[in-house]
Amino acid sequence: MSFEVSDLALQANGAVIAKYGETVILATVVMGKEDMDRDYLPLIVDFEGKNYAYGRILGGKYQKREGKATDDAVLSGRMIDRTIRPLFNQGIRREIQLIVTTLAIDPDCSPVFTALAAASLAFTISDVPFNGPAAGVNIGLTKQGLLVNPKPADLEHGFDFMSFSSGPKGKINMIEVEGVEASEADILAGFKLAQKEIDALVEFQEKIQKEIGKPKAELKIFGVEKEIEAILSKVANPEKLEGALFNADKAVCETKMKALMEEVVELFKAKGKEEEIPKAMFALEMMLDWVVHEKAIREEKRQDGRKMTEIRVLYGQVGLLERTHGSALFARGTTQSLAITTLGSPDDEQAMDGEMSPAKRFMLHYNFPPYATGETGKMRGPGRREIGHGALAEKALKNMMPSKDEFPYVVRVVSEIVSSNGSSSMASVCGATLSLMDAGVPIKKPVAGIAMGLMSNEKGEYKVLTDIAGAEDHYGDMDFKVAGTADGVTAVQLDTKINGLTFPMISDTMAAAKVARLQILDFIKSVIPAPREETSKYAPVILSITIDPDKIGLVVGSGGKTINAIVADTGAYNIDIGQTGQIFITAPNKVAGNAALERIASITKDYMVGDVVSGKIVKLLEFGAILEFDNDKDGMIHVSELKKGFVKKVDEVVKLGDFVQAKIIRFENGKFSLSMKALEK
Repeated sequence: MSFEVSDLALQANGAVIAKYGETVILATVVMGKEDMDRDYLPLIVDFEGKNYAYGRILGGKYQKREGKATDDAVLSGRMIDRTIRPLFNQGIRREIQLIVTTLAIDPDCSPVFTALAAASLAFTISDVPFNGPAAGVNIGLTKQGLLVNPKPADLEHGFDFMSFSSGPKGKINMIEVEGVEASEADILAGFKLAQKEIDALVEFQEKIQKEIGKPKAELKIFGVEKEIEAILSKVANPEKLEGALFNADKAVCETKMKALMEEVVELFKAKGKEEEIPKAMFALEMMLDWVVHEKAIREEKRQDGRKMTEIRVLYGQVGLLERTHGSALFARGTTQSLAITTLGSPDDEQAMDGEMSPAKRFMLHYNFPPYATGETGKMRGPGRREIGHGALAEKALKNMMPSKDEFPYVVRVVSEIVSSNGSSSMASVCGATLSLMDAGVPIKKPVAGIAMGLMSNEKGEYKVLTDIAGAEDHYGDMDFKVAGTADGVTAVQLDTKINGLTFPMISDTMAAAKVARLQILDFIKSVIPAPREETSKYAPVILSITIDPDKIGLVVGSGGKTINAIVADTGAYNIDIGQTGQIFITAPNKVAGNAALERIASITKDYMVGDVVSGKIVKLLEFGAILEFDNDKDGMIHVSELKKGFVKKVDEVVKLGDFVQAKIIRFENGKFSLSMKALEK
């Protein structure tokens, strides 16, 4: 990998071009001139995936320029965002924007790996206050062992897991793992190797910073003011905060917290400090954060009263919606995923325009409407949260899906989060598993997911929490999600609010997550022990046949005439023909499917002299009759072959519309000669 301090983007606070193989990434950093009226760090991360980077003109028929970011670009941007965001002082109120632009993509060289390095170095050498550098690395486990930044060719024969881990020196603060029932021990070994590589990349950036880095700007840091804290303490002591926040009933907590905030507002109004109310609310949040941490670390006390390793009450039900192909409700506490499965034809595969991924046969989409948290809000298309959570749940299940040969359907699952109090993405994994089995999809094994949390302090003390609820997610230090089967891990995702996790923290979390995952899997099996043996009566039927590739043209016909006629005549939905001659027929029922199958079989059938065929007389001539057989074939029965003995007129033996049998006596130049006489005894 090489870096260039860019001659481009001269007016940015920092700009770096990173090159890895033939992948080229431009990262630019810009910081606003004034503080913003916000109660959070206004950091924006944009990953701009350019079509020209692939050397292709992509897009629809009428639109050839880039539009809305692809899912791949959104997910790449999220990984960079999740790595760098914890490395800023959260009291900064200047707007900071990182724009990563893909200038060229080499399929063998990861754009995310390159982009994160470029982004980190751009921040590091700029005047923007940044507690980095940071770096990330891809680690894969194959038959060759652990590989650093493996190429697609290294993975073509399969892998146990693929991971991208990132963070500052000595810690990991962002993880993405796709596993094929990988063991916890193997994944942890991968994290150890990743940390070694991360540290080396960070040290390299530190050297560059010493040589050309700009002095960091001195910014006003928004924090808790002592005067505000003193006033606030009159109505918000630790005992009162605990009483308001610590209750198993979310509604009760919300009521008590609302009352407490109203009390704070009235107090500051009474003191003539109305303008300080936003600062007071920020201070209140910090005090609540401290209480939640202290209670967990000192007393192993959780907001809803559970033990540190205790899972909330589980509920599951399948077959809720008769007309859908599969449906399930999974609940963990007050978090509910309503998962619906739809089965489609092979033609329903999702093409990945502009991305390096192949077409998708399995899709999992996640929706989070405002009512899920008892709020109102605008209903728009999927945002970063929806795309990210859906991708994680999809990753958890994709390697447990059956092959096309086993199950030719394209499968889409939608997880509707109808109620949320933490860990909705992992609820989606569990709900999707139930829904898939209800739909009769022969998944290899059930998959369950669990979200783990962390409470830590500056002394290095920490507690790992199993199955975090909303408040623990909000005030906690991490959201560590692990999904898998009874035999191994299929997906991992880590977000942190602190600068990173040590290896013991990661190891303890993985161990506790495995225990919880096995408990949830036992519950899933109690709801539905195995996939249903048959698909829904409302699901389409898919039949297959393999023909000689040289005969594909016969099935298609001139301008698609033959295949369109088969669809129209039989009622089949569609017919998908592969280049190898494999044909998939999708139909509303077996009757329509078999009818289309028989038509194709007859069109492509190889006939030999001596074969007997059945059909209808469609034309009478002076010298014989034309017999149509097997739907689209015909042959001549010469008058001398109609029956034994002399035949004066053809219509003495057969008439239009008669159904008869005849033997093939000759096949020359694509024409059949038939005989009814040959069948007489």
